[in-house]
Order: sequence, then structure tokens, then C-alpha cells
Amino acid sequence: MTERAQLLSSLATTIADYRAGELQTPTPDHVDRWVRQFADEAQQPILRELDHVLKKTYFTRRFVQEFIDELVRTEELAGSDPCEFWRGAGLLEIQKNGQSQAEMLELLGDSLLKHCGLARTACTGGSGQYVYLDDVLFSGSRIGNDLTTWISGDAPQEAKVHIIVIAAHKLGQWQCIERLRKEAEKVGKKIDFEFWRAISFENRKKYRAASEVLWPASLPDDDQLKAYMAMEEKFPFELRRPAAWPASTVFSSEQGRQTLERELLLAGVKIRGFSQNPSRWVRPLGFSAYGLGFGSPVVTFRNCPNNCPLALWWGDPDASASSPLSRWYPLFPRKTYGKEAGWYDFSS
Repeated sequence: MTERAQLLSSLATTIADYRAGELQTPTPDHVDRWVRQFADEAQQPILRELDHVLKKTYFTRRFVQEFIDELVRTEELAGSDPCEFWRGAGLLEIQKNGQSQAEMLELLGDSLLKHCGLARTACTGGSGQYVYLDDVLFSGSRIGNDLTTWISGDAPQEAKVHIIVIAAHKLGQWQCIERLRKEAEKVGKKIDFEFWRAISFENRKKYRAASEVLWPASLPDDDQLKAYMAMEEKFPFELRRPAAWPASTVFSSEQGRQTLERELLLAGVKIRGFSQNPSRWVRPLGFSAYGLGFGSPVVTFRNCPNNCPLALWWGDPDASASSPLSRWYPLFPRKTYGKEAGWYDFSS
């Protein structure tokens, strides 16, 4: 078997449960079709690095269920009598956009039934301990929006909220906690917040040399990219300065990292070009308010976040040949919800 065939097979195996039951199981041919959209000489290096990265940043259903199982039983969270803790806890189901919270709560319900014989609906909230569960924290805005509404409305005068996610990006986590504390103080409520996650990813500007998101250290000489960069005046992009390796636990090497950053950046700029007037939030390396995009490499079994590079998820393989959506084949076809789809409607 050639190296290319091995890499295609390895990637397909890593992401095998992506949207299981909704999409066909990813195959080496699916991965091959995606990577062939890049220049011939870039394809093998992309496959090598992406194979390495996704083994660390793709979260399977099994991993997530085991993480929740562990939290349900851990004394650090639930005390010496975990089942009693969960019986008294309030499970917040307050997410305004998307289905991630509902789907994660189903997994929690399975775990509670398995370990405590406790139905999810039997969690009363009488102890003053509350749980907000979601899949991944990126900027923290969704969790912040949901919980600030709850704090100013239904939240009791005193409470403790446990925010549980599979993975959290450090800047977003800090911003989210600060926002929630200020909101509680503003409305005169005494509410403590504590984060629980399986893993954290570094993305703070101060530590960009050791960041664990796609943050280019150099920019390719490309006219379309230059035109895009010229439009960004409010938050000019600052290059990452390569640090002594290993600077990150996510990437295989500085060279491998820069290959992935360069190729996904160029592909993202190309994808933006399919629209005459894309939203400013649609950035080459993923949805963000500034820079080249969020650049997260994190994908879960249930969906690919829009904070990931556009080249990973944008496009529709079932779109008509006349649609701009047919011009890019996604590695992770993304499930969208409601108004979110309009944020990257490239039909113009």
C-alpha cells in the first residue's frame, strides 16, 4: 500500500463516525475527492499533517460518552455521593441556537441511567447546583448568550453553575467567565461558575507562538489573499512567531503546521471568492469577528463547527451544477440551523 493510500485510509478511519446515521460513512475515496481540490504537490503533505492533527482534535461519540461517564462519577464534581448530586442538580436546557446541547444532554441521560438508575427528568435542581452542557467552546459567545439570559431571568439568587464541554479554547473560556461574573453582579445575584472539559486548546494572542489553532506564521504571495487582507482595517492580522519546537501538542512539526495553514488559508480565500458579497464573519480559516478566521481544528462526531477553516466544511455535494455550493467538496459536510445558514449564503 502506498503512503497516500495509507493516509486516506487512516483519515477515513479517524472520522468514521462523523454524523453517523445522517451521512454515509466516510471512505478513503471521500477523503481523496476532497484533497484533490488542492494542488498536486500539496496533497500528500496536507494528508500527512491532517492525519496527525485529527487524531488529536476529532472527538468520537465513544470518547464523548466516556468523558461524560467519568464526570458523572467523579468525586471532584459530584462529591462522595454522585447519584445524590445529580438527583439535586438542575440540567439547563436553554440553548437558543443549534441542537448540540440537546444531543449532549441525551448522552448525559444515558450515563445517569447507567450509573445511577436516574432518569434525566428526575434531576430537580433543588440543591442550587446547575449544569450547562455543550460540545465545544470556541469564542464562548453562545454559552455567554444563553447563560446571561438565564442569569437575568430564571436563575435563583444564589447558585453554582457547572459548565461542561468536551473541549474549550482558552481565550473564549476566559472571556465567557468574565462576562458571566459581571452579569451576575449586575443583577445582584451570587452565582459561581466552574468549567469542566476534557481538553483545552491555546488560542490567546499573547501565547500565539504556542497556539493550537491555525494561525499562519507567514502569508503566501497570492493576489486574492492580498485583496482580502486589505479589507481588514479594524483588526489587522498579526503573524504567529514560530517558537522552538515542540510548541504545540496538536501539530506534528512547524513545517507540517505551516503547510496546513497555508493551504487551508488559500482554499478559504478561494471559497470566499465564490460569493460577490460574503459576510465579514465568513473568514478563510473559519467564522470569527477578526483576523483570518478562528482556525480551530476541532471536529466532533455530531458536526463540524463553522469556526473551522472553510475548506473543511463549506460546500454541498448534492447542490446543482449551477450553484456556487457545488464548487467545493467538503470533507465534513456541515449541518446548519435556522438563520445560521444565511450567514454564509453564497448564492449571490
